[in-house]
Amino acid sequence: MARLREFDEDRALDAAVDCFWNRGYEATSVRDLAREMGIGGASLYNAFGGKRALFERVLERYANRSTRERIARLEAGHRPREAIRAFLAEVIDRSLKDRDCKGCLLVNSALDVAPHDAELGRVVTGYLEEIRAFFRRNIEAAIEAGETPRGTDAEALSIHLLGVLMGMRVLSRTGARRRTLEAVVQPALDLLGRPH
Repeated sequence: MARLREFDEDRALDAAVDCFWNRGYEATSVRDLAREMGIGGASLYNAFGGKRALFERVLERYANRSTRERIARLEAGHRPREAIRAFLAEVIDRSLKDRDCKGCLLVNSALDVAPHDAELGRVVTGYLEEIRAFFRRNIEAAIEAGETPRGTDAEALSIHLLGVLMGMRVLSRTGARRRTLEAVVQPALDLLGRPH
């Protein structure tokens, strides 16, 4: 008969999120993870399959609790153009409250992991693609609703907005102030404005 796990998996995963987020994938050892998660190295391998598999679980947990939650909530409660504006405004607010300047785990991983590990790079790219798809859906809906100019290229603007988001999150790691982050975002938001 298999032994029951002797630890709280949710708590352990949250600790792993914090560990990877604080140190980055490469700088985080299995020993660091086991210590922060409050489990032994053997339990980590048995429960999560090792550092790499655990990192994939961490990215999924982070995406579910951060970007996916935000997207679902904003799409349910806002008109399309305002959903995009609210998304970026929340990211600015979150960045300014981040006293440790940790930034976004997905963006950090795009910089830290993706260039050196094609498989994990594809995983990270998949999560970033979900954000870009959110932008595109809402741009298309805003065009259809007459909130955004008809000639707007939804694909190009969604890619641009993703680039703006990533740049903003990288700048936030340097301690950028609100004025700087809003200045990065505003020209992109102007492209969503009402047609004249």
